[in-house]
Amino acid sequence: MSDTRIELGADDASRVRDLRNMKARATGLFVVVTVVFIAARALEGDGDWLSYVRATCEAAMVGALADWFAVTALFRHPLRLPIPHTAIIPKRKDQLGRNLGEFVEQNFLSPDVVTEKLRSMSVAGRAGRWLEAPANADRASAQVGVIVRGAIDVLRDDDVQDTIEHAIVARFQQMSLSTMAGHALEVATADGRHHDVLNALLRASGRLLRDNREAFRSRFANESPWWVPETIDDRIFDKLFNALHAFIADVADNPNHKMRNYLDTRLASLAFELRESPAMQARGDELLAELLAHPAVRRWIDSIWRDLKASIVRQSHDPNSELRERVAVYARSMGHNLATDPALARKVDGWVESAARHVVESSRHEIADLITSTVEKWDPDEASRRIELAVGRDLQFIRINGTLVGGLAGLVIYTVGQILR
Repeated sequence: MSDTRIELGADDASRVRDLRNMKARATGLFVVVTVVFIAARALEGDGDWLSYVRATCEAAMVGALADWFAVTALFRHPLRLPIPHTAIIPKRKDQLGRNLGEFVEQNFLSPDVVTEKLRSMSVAGRAGRWLEAPANADRASAQVGVIVRGAIDVLRDDDVQDTIEHAIVARFQQMSLSTMAGHALEVATADGRHHDVLNALLRASGRLLRDNREAFRSRFANESPWWVPETIDDRIFDKLFNALHAFIADVADNPNHKMRNYLDTRLASLAFELRESPAMQARGDELLAELLAHPAVRRWIDSIWRDLKASIVRQSHDPNSELRERVAVYARSMGHNLATDPALARKVDGWVESAARHVVESSRHEIADLITSTVEKWDPDEASRRIELAVGRDLQFIRINGTLVGGLAGLVIYTVGQILR
């Protein structure tokens, strides 16, 4: 498996510059004490004060070289010499990755640590106060729109349409059209509800007859033989018309009319047959299959997802759409409830803590393994360079401090030696 190159970030240019500057300062300080040491050594005499300067610079040089070696040995071989226990990071990169993963798992991904942090944050209350602000609710609504569009973009239209079609067709195929019609007819005729419909039809029929008497008379005359006198036609028509009108009125006015009883009997029988008759149920299934296979129904099913998707995408872009406004209103309402109802906030905090604890407990090992495996894939030299960019600037202060502390220690030791001499 080839090592993975680490891409440098946008801030790395400034880090390279800062590291170079700090190295120059530390090296410059070493050069200064070296020059001063040479000068003091050349000019000093017995018991001269320059001997103190020389001793100080001599010790400072030793401290500077020692700390330069220590800092450099972390990242590479000093002077390119393969000295044992140098180039520690490139050589022990994998072990450092494992140690880092274990450190993160034990100290950062501990359920107790995460739960304590969440409890101190009061997530529900802070979220509620944030959502209460109309501007923040609108931002949340906009973010929901982005999430919805992203989810829709991921979905394949053909797959969604097939799923919708399968769900609709499967649902209808599980139904018995005949049984449903029988139950619907039974409900419609319960407590004589169908008589209200019959009364309305009878009244409408009576009005139709009255309002179109002349039209019916004309049609009757056209259908009558030519040799029948008009007066006879009039008498026959009047009797038929009046008899029909009287029959309609009688049925409408008499709740116990035998026509009503006959209708009740037939509807009850039809409802029973629709529910119980195998022949009726088979015919209902055939009609349902023909309906579902009809091209118009298929086109309608195919258009459901297309129209729904277009509507959701359009509304998710429009801040004034019903979808966005409803989400914003719901966000403000939820925020107000969280901010003003301590019991609700505590309950939500409990949910968040439980969820976080579950996620941490179930995923902490995977996260640690991810850190370990990621570090193992890094190119050793690239990893060393990357780490040096991150912490190398601060490590240069060790070189500077080593130079100064070494010089001070040398001065103290030389002074004590002179006193005890």
